[in-house]
Amino acid sequence: MTSGIMDFVIIAAEWSIAILELLGIGIIMIFAFHATFYNLYRLITEGTREKMFQTYRLQLARGILLGLEFLVAADIIKTVAIELTFSSVGILAVIVLIRTFLSFAIEMEITGKWPWQAHPPA
Repeated sequence: MTSGIMDFVIIAAEWSIAILELLGIGIIMIFAFHATFYNLYRLITEGTREKMFQTYRLQLARGILLGLEFLVAADIIKTVAIELTFSSVGILAVIVLIRTFLSFAIEMEITGKWPWQAHPPA
């Protein structure tokens, strides 16, 4: 009985991981294409380059940030539900640290302040 439940959990976890990874990759790709074509269109129609590079970078950063969240979720499920060993937990810790650093750096690029800094009142 327990073997059947564990098999179901592993299959469900593997499907969840695949879906989350595809979503993460897809989101990054969609944002990259959208940002590229939108800014090329603006360059062709408006002909202005002022602030366009910064806008392009911010649009790409938002896509990467959102995609990374899905990829981290997939890594967490993979480690907890499928490969729960000290080695896999250590690898997950390193991956989460790297992705967290990237998220903080991208957030700093987007907003100009660290995530833990207070936002000025509106």
